[in-house]
Amino acid sequence: MGVRIHDVFLAVALTLAAPPAFANWQQQASPADIDRLVQLPQIRDRAIAEAQSGVGGRGDWRAMARVMNAEGRSVPARAMLGNWRCRQMKLGRMAPYMVYDQWFHCRIRPYNGGLVLEKLNGSQRMAGFLYPDNGAWVYLGSSAVRGEDLNPYSGRTPSIGASVTPDDQIGLLTGIGNNHLRLEIPAVQESLLDVVELAR
Repeated sequence: MGVRIHDVFLAVALTLAAPPAFANWQQQASPADIDRLVQLPQIRDRAIAEAQSGVGGRGDWRAMARVMNAEGRSVPARAMLGNWRCRQMKLGRMAPYMVYDQWFHCRIRPYNGGLVLEKLNGSQRMAGFLYPDNGAWVYLGSSAVRGEDLNPYSGRTPSIGASVTPDDQIGLLTGIGNNHLRLEIPAVQESLLDVVELAR
């Protein structure tokens, strides 16, 4: 089977952006993204409050409540490796909440001495590195829509070759049950908080 074009673009993006193994995520993240992650508890509270208004929300409210009400817990790297089903939820701002019904294919795999998280199909893709942080995992990556190249996280390093863009993502990945993960991404477009639920 031939190599897919998507895999070529992703490999190039990751190679350009590859940090040293076990690098500190604060050394890679832009000051603005560090601030967004610091503000995650407040952003989460605001997003949930808007979602609870319910007016104009779309999708399965119960699924969103289960994911957001679950207490985050630490999860070891070995338990995250492999293929996952994943779906996205958006909370706050343009709509109180939006829970997408369709599940897509995500993967967590070793790369360059660390871990990479990838969403491999659907109209919106994402990929980035995971950094251990106090029992959780900080995600630094970027997003792209179908037809666009998936660029590396631009961060604070000029040598990466990309300027800071709204496609940059920072998030916090935690366990919320057996074979169940939650990635919270303070959003810069459309919503207050993007949430990716991963299950298998």
